[in-house]
Amino acid sequence: MALKKEIVAQIAKLARLEVDESDLDLMCSELSQILAWVEQLEEVDIGSVPPMTSVIEMDLKFREDVVTDGNQADDVIANAPERDHHFFVVPKVIE
Repeated sequence: MALKKEIVAQIAKLARLEVDESDLDLMCSELSQILAWVEQLEEVDIGSVPPMTSVIEMDLKFREDVVTDGNQADDVIANAPERDHHFFVVPKVIE
């Protein structure tokens, strides 16, 4: 599937990526190759393969679910570049 520059530019905009006009041709080519590879994977017959979560069988040990705050709220909020009391301040991203 060959992608057009307009589609790649729209994808970059939605992903909040700055892409120079000169880089769009290269990105079109690379994304088209990735999509071609994914299309090739769709041709693999997996009808006889049972659904699984891992390629090896694993027995998970269950533990009691206990709700805690982690006792690290002050450490976490200390990493925030901007904060208001115990909340992160982030830029508005709604269009």
